[in-house]
Amino acid sequence: MALLEVTGLHVEFRTRDGTVPAVSGVGYRVDAGETLAVLGESGSGKSVTAQAVMGILDSPPGRITAGRVLFRGQDLLTLKEERRRRIRGAEMAMIFQDALSALNPVLTVGTQLGEMFTVHRGMSRKAARAEAVRLMDRVGIPAAKDRAGDYPHQFSGGMRQRIMIAMALALEPALIIADEPTTALDVTVQAQVMDLLAELRRELAMGLVLITHDLGVVADVADRIVVMYAGRIVESAPVRDIYRRPAHPYTEGLLESVPRVDRKGRELYAIKGLPPNPRRIPPGCAFHPRCPRAREVCRTEVPPLFEVAPERTSACFFWRETPGGTETPGGTRAPGGTEGAHG
Repeated sequence: MALLEVTGLHVEFRTRDGTVPAVSGVGYRVDAGETLAVLGESGSGKSVTAQAVMGILDSPPGRITAGRVLFRGQDLLTLKEERRRRIRGAEMAMIFQDALSALNPVLTVGTQLGEMFTVHRGMSRKAARAEAVRLMDRVGIPAAKDRAGDYPHQFSGGMRQRIMIAMALALEPALIIADEPTTALDVTVQAQVMDLLAELRRELAMGLVLITHDLGVVADVADRIVVMYAGRIVESAPVRDIYRRPAHPYTEGLLESVPRVDRKGRELYAIKGLPPNPRRIPPGCAFHPRCPRAREVCRTEVPPLFEVAPERTSACFFWRETPGGTETPGGTRAPGGTEGAHG
């Protein structure tokens, strides 16, 4: 049984200008002790999917219209809010990208960490504070006992992110969703935060969903990668396959856009155009206006997810022309895909 299994998830937002689809048929799974990276540009639906899984989607205007979210075999979407609230924090937790906004500015970090233990475990304030200091020390905050009395604004960006990680780990959940945990941090601090998450995942055998737009961040920590574009999954594969042989033109473009030492002095590649406005998703394949391989069928038909190899899928009619396709024999539609003449 998967720790987390998302199937056919659809999320939309109702606005004054009409209904906006944010997530369309997303599905993925995470096993205990596994790190799944969810990649894509801003607006691709990564964070909305995570909020739907956690049950913290702003409703209204957002609402889940279809799908299942199984956590340890139980569909979270069918639970009453009180039951979901008990699961949040204790069994699954989330690390937000802006720690300064997520933390309460008028409470010390020790108080905020200790609250996890007083609310969920019924501990006394003294015992809860001791646990808060232990957690701060565990995530590498120097002089944790003294700094537990400080406020969020008194910490650097990297230290605040460590406090967010400590808060997520407080009750030792089985699953953590980290939404852009290294945003606005310098490269050295990014590496420290990612190393910390990887170390804690191994130590606690927890599942980790890492949401990011930075391919460089996940190379050493992820087991599998899901690539999203315009609210859909366009490719999923083990991390090594994605980097060595991408099977979708969008993934190719993302990899080409990463700065590399062996290309010093060359102009950095950029995918042409911009991601589509969710209110005006192009017909057919949403990526076709930016795709160098686009043909007529791409402008009229939505490609299903093709199973290009075991544990690999690609939503491209012409995946065989990608690096992943030229070295992958066979290929069929993934379960649930729609048969078409161009696969």
